[in-house]
Amino acid sequence: MEEEGVGVAMQSGMKNKVMVAIDDSEFSEHALGWVLKNLGSTVLDSELIIYTARTPVDISYLYASSWGTADLIKELKDSEKKAANDLLNKAKATCSNYGITAEGMTEVGDPKVAICNAVEKLNIQLLVVGSHGRGAVTRTFLGSVSNYCVHHAKCPVLVVKKTD
Repeated sequence: MEEEGVGVAMQSGMKNKVMVAIDDSEFSEHALGWVLKNLGSTVLDSELIIYTARTPVDISYLYASSWGTADLIKELKDSEKKAANDLLNKAKATCSNYGITAEGMTEVGDPKVAICNAVEKLNIQLLVVGSHGRGAVTRTFLGSVSNYCVHHAKCPVLVVKKTD
């Protein structure tokens, strides 16, 4: 049975869109590698989007202190943006090694919410996320991006677990 919405893009002549959500962890690096090795032909025939959401850095203390110069605040934000772009460039280079061209996208916000919003906004047909392998208790207190996405994303979600 075909999942509603999956394959619709291919039937209408448009490419399916696959999004791999990444952060700077070994788990998302593993998920991207897994996708490229195991779903390479599927991804090759799709539009691949590498997505990272940057958690906003709390700089409110800078505004209240004498350290909060406009230059320092701008430098912190620029550094954060550069780190996200470096992460995307590394992921895009990995894709290129497999002969796959990927688009990179970064936004600021709570990662789990930002990912789900991007899925809807970009009309993604498959979302891939890595699993940090946290236990139930840790997930209860820290939350889980992959768990949130499984329950809230408006498309099928593939959670890639690092087993070694």
